[in-house]
Amino acid sequence: MTLPVPPKLPVPPVREMSNTALADLIRAGGPYRGKAVFELGDRAANDESAASLLGDLTRLPVLRADRIHRLSLAWAAIISLLAAKTSYARQTAYQSFAALPESEQRDLLAYLRCDRIEDAQP
Repeated sequence: MTLPVPPKLPVPPVREMSNTALADLIRAGGPYRGKAVFELGDRAANDESAASLLGDLTRLPVLRADRIHRLSLAWAAIISLLAAKTSYARQTAYQSFAALPESEQRDLLAYLRCDRIEDAQP
């Protein structure tokens, strides 16, 4: 039995979307949620609202379970927050990290090659 090919969806214009629209795209799942995570991550350096949304989204099971190799989208969001290099984004990253299960915390620290999330320098 041959599975039907899913229809090709149009690429959403993530750079033109509002933070709320990006968050909605992430919550909905689908093939472009990663683009939306990375766009919010890019905005986190200059936009506390984007950093807050991204921090909240790291708690979604879909982001924690969605992986590219070992890296989950939740990890990517936390790393983006750390890379934003603002005190607000880093504090949001620390809170998001603390909300991860202990095994995920351990694995993320190993991935980042540090002993504490406060020492991470992505």
